[in-house]
Amino acid sequence: MSQTTVPVGTTTPAGDPGSPTTGRARGLRIALRTVQVLLALFYGLASALPKLIAHPSAVESFDRIGWGSGAMYTIGALELAGAVALLIPVLQSLAALALGALMVGAFVVQLTAFDGQNAATPLILLIPLLVIAWARRRHTRDLLDLLDRLRRR
Repeated sequence: MSQTTVPVGTTTPAGDPGSPTTGRARGLRIALRTVQVLLALFYGLASALPKLIAHPSAVESFDRIGWGSGAMYTIGALELAGAVALLIPVLQSLAALALGALMVGAFVVQLTAFDGQNAATPLILLIPLLVIAWARRRHTRDLLDLLDRLRRR
């Protein structure tokens, strides 16, 4: 048997580039990637952009909680960076964790400053972020290895 064939019924870890996988594993990888792209579009366009262009609704929200434009631009920039990083394989797990941390903060703000008005939204967004962080966790090791190689130079 050559090195490129896999016995029938044998599976390999999902996400291993170039390795054969079952149809189910491939479908799960595609579904996860689709969720990542949709979340990246949401965070980049629907969440970060209004903050970065100082849309009146974003300005009003940040004024209401007393944080002002500096915090609005900072959070917008973090969301945009997270959106881009969700699409970069070596950063996707870390990006999902970072955006998840922002969602925990958004949940607390919704409860305290807005009387829980939209508190479910950050929690709903947190679920797929945690799934991405867990499913792509091996990329965190890849990132650490890359940083270690750069440090040694």
